[in-house]
Amino acid sequence: MTDLWAPLRATTQARIGLGRAGNSLPTRRVLEFQAAHAAARDAVHEPLDVDDLIKQLHGTGLGEPLRVHSHAQTRSEYLRRPDLGRSPADLSSLPKTNADIGFVLADGLSPRALTDHSAGTLDALVRAFDGRYRIAPPVIATQARVALGDRIGQALGVTTVLVLIGERPGLSVADSLGIYLTHRPTPGVTDADRNCISNIHPPDGLDYSTAAAVAAMLVAGARQLGRSGITLKDRGGSAEIGCGGVQLT
Repeated sequence: MTDLWAPLRATTQARIGLGRAGNSLPTRRVLEFQAAHAAARDAVHEPLDVDDLIKQLHGTGLGEPLRVHSHAQTRSEYLRRPDLGRSPADLSSLPKTNADIGFVLADGLSPRALTDHSAGTLDALVRAFDGRYRIAPPVIATQARVALGDRIGQALGVTTVLVLIGERPGLSVADSLGIYLTHRPTPGVTDADRNCISNIHPPDGLDYSTAAAVAAMLVAGARQLGRSGITLKDRGGSAEIGCGGVQLT
């Protein structure tokens, strides 16, 4: 019998057209679901190998990465207390750089995503910026939530902070990376003040070069507008800013 769902399955990672075996799903589909669920759980709990990540970052030419830890002491505490993941334990080691751009590499809810994709994404971002901005040394943040980047960015004195963070794993993707951009980061800014580029995990998700190109347009737009967030939007190859519809092409 012809599988009518086969052409659609080739275009998505969603679970569609699973079929039936009596009153249940076919055994193969049940096992696939269980494997995906296990991969998602592993991605959340697997600790970030910071030393290995630092080795990967040496090729970016941004200098020796700095390290920061949130107030969450353990992974269990991090998952139970999101507020602790937004607060740094100590930022005294961070220099005041007054740079244009700061990069924070945060483990988030998928340290695996950071291990797999952050070095490639960071390299693509540096190439996309093409020497236009002064860039601070990258900061690796563990047990970190997105908002921790605001405090790190403020401590570094950067104009714009980009937080590369492991996104919440799903049953289709366990290693998706996101970029959260905040212009003039300070503690207390809300999600409405950020822009997010999500689903970075080639070859099935967004590739590094495309994500970097969008980020470069958003950074340029944020610098022109003087802020990031809901008034700064990507419009399919251009960054649209402000109520007047000004576009950066």
